[in-house]
Amino acid sequence: QVQLAESGGGLVQAGGSLRLSCAASGLTFSSYTMAWFRQAPGKEREFVAAISWSAPGTYYADSVKGRFTISRDNAKNTVYLQMNSLKSDDTAVYYCARKGLRYSGTYSFSSYDYWGQGTQVTVSS
Repeated sequence: QVQLAESGGGLVQAGGSLRLSCAASGLTFSSYTMAWFRQAPGKEREFVAAISWSAPGTYYADSVKGRFTISRDNAKNTVYLQMNSLKSDDTAVYYCARKGLRYSGTYSFSSYDYWGQGTQVTVSS
């Protein structure tokens, strides 16, 4: 059974940093592209960043490019999201997700088949 567990969220002032972690179990972690999405109150869930299983290649939403860094440690079955220069617009619940092997759309919500329960990030201005 695939399980994804996020941690590391919290309250931070604008300009500060947080590092989110997502521990995965029940899958061959190194075979999958992993991603972070976020959902703010009243808004749709949106893509934040992804990291492929090989190379690895990384992908970012324009809104976080240059501020956020996604990485993975296959030995620990964990994916990370380092968030710097946080803004109030970054306030959201952040979700970790696994991209299904049959899907090609890295930025698309519908390409991801397993999700964590989310961790709240609140940025105060």
